[in-house]
Amino acid sequence: MTMSFPVRFGIGTGNRRPFPELVQQWQWLEALGFDSLWVVDHFMAGDNEDTPYYEAWTLIAALSMHTQRVRFGVMVSGNTYRNPGLLAKMAITIDHASNGRLELGLGSGWWEREHRAYSFPFPSTAERIAMLEEAIQVIDSLMTKPRTTFHGMFYHFEDAPCWPKPIQQPRIPLTIGAFKPRMLRLAARYADTWNTRAEPEEAPALAAAMRAALHDVGRDPATLRFSLFAWRPAFASVEQFTQVAQAYLNAGFTDIIFPMPPEEHWPILERCARDIIPLLRERAARQQQR
Repeated sequence: MTMSFPVRFGIGTGNRRPFPELVQQWQWLEALGFDSLWVVDHFMAGDNEDTPYYEAWTLIAALSMHTQRVRFGVMVSGNTYRNPGLLAKMAITIDHASNGRLELGLGSGWWEREHRAYSFPFPSTAERIAMLEEAIQVIDSLMTKPRTTFHGMFYHFEDAPCWPKPIQQPRIPLTIGAFKPRMLRLAARYADTWNTRAEPEEAPALAAAMRAALHDVGRDPATLRFSLFAWRPAFASVEQFTQVAQAYLNAGFTDIIFPMPPEEHWPILERCARDIIPLLRERAARQQQR
C-alpha cells in the first residue's frame, strides 16, 4: 500500500507514574523528536487496581503545558464516560491552551468492571457503538457550526452555542479506535485517523479490513491515517525496534505508537529515536514518491 501521509512515531507514557516523572518523560521524548505522546482513558489499572492512576483529560491538559511542539492526546477517550458536549468544550480548551496540538481520540468504551466501579452505565455493545456515532456527530457540529441542535436516541442538544471554535480547522483531528467490522465502518466514515492494536503479524489483515471498510463507505484510503498502538514496547534492541516498526510500516500504517519501555531500555529508545526513526521516515518518504 502506498502511504499518503508522512510517517509519525509516538509513545504512550501511561497514567500511573508520579506527575513530575511524567513531565520529565514528555519533555525528554519531545526533545528526542517523537511526533506524539499519549495517555489512556482509565480510572484504574487493569493489572493492579490499587496503583495510583491519573484521570486522562486533566493529565494531558497539565502535561501539554510543559511541552512546546509535540502532538498529544488520549488513546482513546471512552465515550461512555463523558457527555459529548462537555468533551467538545474540554478538547477545544486544551487545543487553545496548547496552540493547536491536540488529537481527539474516541472509542465506544469497553471495560465493564471500570463502569461498574465508577457508577457509569454500561449499555450493550450495539448501544455503545450507536452512542459513539451520535457523539461524533455532536462533537463535529459543535466544533464547526455556530449552533447545534441534535435530536438522537441518546443525546439531545437544543440550539447549543460553542465558542471559541478550535484553533485547528475545520476541527480538531479525530482518532477513532476500532478493531471489529461495525467499528471499522464507523471509523471509515468519520475518522481523520483510525487507530487499532495488533502484533506485527496481525497488522496486515487489520489494515486490509479497514481498506475494505473504506471501500464500503466510498472513501479514498489516501484520506485516512492508519495508526497502530503496539501492545508492548519494542526497545529490547535496535534490531527489534527496526524489525517491528518496519513490519507495521509495510502493513500500511502511517502512525506507530509504542508503550513506554522499562527504564533499562531507555538508552535503546534514545538511540532508535536519534538514529533509526529518521531513516525509517526517509525510506517511507522515498516510497511515497515512487
